[in-house]
Amino acid sequence: MLSDHPYSRLMLILIAAGAVAACSNSLSRKGFSPSFTGTSASPRVWDGVGPAPKRSGRHKLGSPYVVAGRTYVPRHEPDYDKVGIASWYGDDFHGRLTANGEIYDMRRFTAAHPTLPLPSLVRITNLENGQSLVVRVNDRGPFVKDRIIDLSKATAIHLGLAQRGTGRVRVTYLGPADLNG
Repeated sequence: MLSDHPYSRLMLILIAAGAVAACSNSLSRKGFSPSFTGTSASPRVWDGVGPAPKRSGRHKLGSPYVVAGRTYVPRHEPDYDKVGIASWYGDDFHGRLTANGEIYDMRRFTAAHPTLPLPSLVRITNLENGQSLVVRVNDRGPFVKDRIIDLSKATAIHLGLAQRGTGRVRVTYLGPADLNG
């Protein structure tokens, strides 16, 4: 019998410790490699089931920061109007804290931008189909060199970008967003 073996208790402890480590590792790092970004994932504060709890963020511009060897300088850019590639993020970040302290809900019309003030309002236009939407920027990213904005899953679906994953967009800064959403 396994429980009569002298090492059985030690084996059970090691197996349990390994399982706990694997679970915590997948929850804290799922979605991106810290070796790529140089940062760890924000904590998951909501399980993503039901309506997102209300958590007010804060206005944030922030200091320059480095991700994957590239320096980003957050700043107020009232004339920001750029064309580039958008991508989207969803399940891996759903329920985690955003850069300004709100809870990321992939079902809301939000986005991540590397330098605009948080929270901000931007108009995003899919240049391939003309679909346009005003969204709240409340997070930082994307950190891939050819992309200018990361969209929530709901935003990507509305703009017709979810299936392909990326697409050419125009991003126009409209101004600061209210903290109350």
